[in-house]
Formats: sequence, C-alpha cells, structure tokens
Amino acid sequence: MQNSTMYSVVGSKLYEERFERFSIGQAGTLMAVRPALGGVSTRTCKMLEISRGGAAFVVNTTIGLPQHYYLTIVGTKRRIGCAEIFRSDHRIQVHFIKPIDEEFLHEIVRYEFFTGNNLKKH
Repeated sequence: MQNSTMYSVVGSKLYEERFERFSIGQAGTLMAVRPALGGVSTRTCKMLEISRGGAAFVVNTTIGLPQHYYLTIVGTKRRIGCAEIFRSDHRIQVHFIKPIDEEFLHEIVRYEFFTGNNLKKH
C-alpha cells in the first residue's frame, strides 16, 4: 500500500460503510490550507465518481497537494471536507469527513444529467 494513507488502514464505521456510486464528469476545485496557515492553495480537478461517503477525481498534478482539503463541485455552493485514502499518478480517491446528505448528492447527479457533462472519458 505504498500510495495509501493512514485512513486506509484505520478502522471507522464511516469508512467501512458502502454507498451507491454515481459516475459524473463535472469540474471541481480543491482548496487546501498551506502549512503553518501560510495561505490557501487551490487547483482544479475532474470528477470521476461520487457517493454520499466519498469521491474519485483526477488532477493535473499532485505535487504539493496535502492529504486533507475541501472539494467544491461546479454547480454547487458547498465545500466538502475530504481525507485522501488513495493516490496513484493523477487519480485520487477520498472519503468525506462527514457523509453528504442524499438531497445534495442528487443535486450533483441531476446537474450532471441536465448539463450532459459526463463524457465517460477518463
């Protein structure tokens, strides 16, 4: 498990629960606080899938990206706290610090459906 974090080995009911996953293709933004509160860094990502408990996405580079950050998905106004559990090349998988409610998940999936952003190209 060379690319995994401590969150992939520490037991937690939240991390063990399985949620239905949805393929999406929306853009997103990752926002992280720099060490010693030295500012905020942001970068874009492309969503691959989402569930109530986590998500997978790709970024252009993982250089300097910490293991905890906030995710905002285009078309929504909420920031979702994330703990990274897997990183391989440009693909990242996270657990949400707190599961998102079903209404918010359906808002994300509906936005995907109405805009047709999911091109199924990963």
